[in-house]
Amino acid sequence: MMQKVQRFGSAMFVPVLLFAFAGIVVGLSTLFKNDQLMGAIARPDTFWYKCWYIIEEGGWTVFRQMPLLFAVGIPIALAKKAQARACLEALTTYLTFNYFISAILTVWGDFFGVDMSQEAGGTSGLAEIAGIKTLDTNIIGAILISSIVVYIHNRYFDKKLPDFLGIFQGSSFVVIISFAVMLPVALATAYIWPMVQGGIASLQTFLVGSGAFGVWVYTFLERVLIPTGLHHFIYTPFVFGPAVVEGGIVTYWAQHLGEFSASAQPLKELFPQGGFALHGNSKIFGILGIALAIYVTAKKEKKKIVAGLLIPITLTAMIAGITEPIEFTFLFISPLLFLVHSLLAATMATLMYVCGVVGNMGGGLIEILTLNWIPLFHSHGSTYLFQILIGLSFSVIYFFVFRFLILKMDIATPGREKGEQQETKFYTKQDFKAKKHSEKEVSAGREHEEDQAVLCIRALGGKDNIAEVTNCATRLRVSVYDESKVQPDSEFKALGAHGVVRNGKALQIIIGLSVPQVRERVEKLLDS
Repeated sequence: MMQKVQRFGSAMFVPVLLFAFAGIVVGLSTLFKNDQLMGAIARPDTFWYKCWYIIEEGGWTVFRQMPLLFAVGIPIALAKKAQARACLEALTTYLTFNYFISAILTVWGDFFGVDMSQEAGGTSGLAEIAGIKTLDTNIIGAILISSIVVYIHNRYFDKKLPDFLGIFQGSSFVVIISFAVMLPVALATAYIWPMVQGGIASLQTFLVGSGAFGVWVYTFLERVLIPTGLHHFIYTPFVFGPAVVEGGIVTYWAQHLGEFSASAQPLKELFPQGGFALHGNSKIFGILGIALAIYVTAKKEKKKIVAGLLIPITLTAMIAGITEPIEFTFLFISPLLFLVHSLLAATMATLMYVCGVVGNMGGGLIEILTLNWIPLFHSHGSTYLFQILIGLSFSVIYFFVFRFLILKMDIATPGREKGEQQETKFYTKQDFKAKKHSEKEVSAGREHEEDQAVLCIRALGGKDNIAEVTNCATRLRVSVYDESKVQPDSEFKALGAHGVVRNGKALQIIIGLSVPQVRERVEKLLDS
């Protein structure tokens, strides 16, 4: 069950990868349209303003069509075969589902307590999806319908029908079954979802009312669940869904950035819900302190090697918000350090919130700069100065806490390895090639074996030992039939992996941002 939940969580990350660039485009456009910052050139009647308006509208594509993106994105990760066809099936079925909802509420809206005469948006509970006026199920509805379609696709896509029905095989057969399934699902949604919307409204009131305690719990869970892959379920409803604000924090913040910029009212009063998107601060200030502690505690003769290892992954975490390489480095060695990291991250975010810091800060410096500091510093500079002061203070706290624990408990962080772990490095593909070329015996098929995907399959025990393959942002997630056939972690590191998380038959191979390409090559080889 845990493997299935992890696989589903990683699937939700596929469309999320698109949000970083779109957010930057919207943030920069808002910045360059702000006449308080840019002067007369940014007045609405200028050519400059009109150009940036056009660019901004393009940036809004991802945020305005999030349900469609999730409907299409889920099958990319979950479909076990013919992912492209599964995407088409999911899109078709999701549109069918919304047409059913629209028709049901048009006919029986009074029975279900929904007034279809209201305008979409606001508190009506309605939305326009691909021109269809329907219930606003947001990404939750898209994920549900897409997941149902993927299940049907995996089960019936290869179903052989009689020859005279051959035209209905494959995607057509999946859509036919999905069409029949969508009618009862739409009826159930029309009955249940209005009650869910009421519950969501209550949840929003509770969480906002819980203040600092709610922020602490949210941030702690978002960090501590990263090793399980379940952290997606924590932040997605808040950041991209309707848990605390309609449309999610990312969309709401971007939509009201101009309003926040023009107001002298404290940000915490303007948008208290923004306290649930401060977890990115640990990626900047926390990781800095952790990296310094790992470097300082390394053996003297290994400090240069450790610095070469830490600098790129620390910069990646701080600038882009991709923290897996450094977090998993010490997670593999000592889960206690990761727990301490989660506790400190939650405490830092909470203290910032208490001091008035809110916003869209789930990523790294690029996101915080373009969507927070640059467009709002002129009107809320004191708030951000408090944020930076608190963040740097926690960098110091992180450093001393991690340094104390590493030395006190003699934790074998990079540069402190013992015995068989003497070599301090993350192996690359080039290292592997050099090693292979230095061996005396070279088989005829060695050049082909140097492909990372081929060797990854071999390290996992061969094709017959692999049950499922998927990925998230940086990890290749694999389910195997027999975990005893899987090679040691050193074999995966020799392929360029940063490490391996093992949980019985479920493995997570830390590849990096190139993991989607690795997964595709692995799947092609498994199908060949």
